[in-house]
Amino acid sequence: EVQLQASGGGLVQAGGSLRLSCAASGFSFDDYTIAWLRQIPGKEREGVSCISSSDGNTYYKNSVKGRFTIARDNAKNTVYLEMDNLQTEDTAVYYCAVKPGRWNVDRVCRYPLTMDYWGEGTLVTVSS
Repeated sequence: EVQLQASGGGLVQAGGSLRLSCAASGFSFDDYTIAWLRQIPGKEREGVSCISSSDGNTYYKNSVKGRFTIARDNAKNTVYLEMDNLQTEDTAVYYCAVKPGRWNVDRVCRYPLTMDYWGEGTLVTVSS
């Protein structure tokens, strides 16, 4: 079965960095579009960054451009989200999600609730 295990969250001061990891198993990782999503307290879940299944195209939410970097290591069935210069506004539960096939990453990140499989979130707390 599809399993997604997110890790790497924690408490960090504003301006600091964290790297989130999502280890996947139970499916053909190479054939899935991957998304990092987050849920800010009191708000709806939103797309943060997405990466395509084959061509490596990426998408970033405007507020994280230049600060976050998404990458996938197909050999390890793992996707990463490097988060630099974290701000208090980034405080959220971060989720890894996948969708079979090669999807337009702009579309996927605009409509994150269409993702087919979700892992449990990892909490990122950014203090001032």
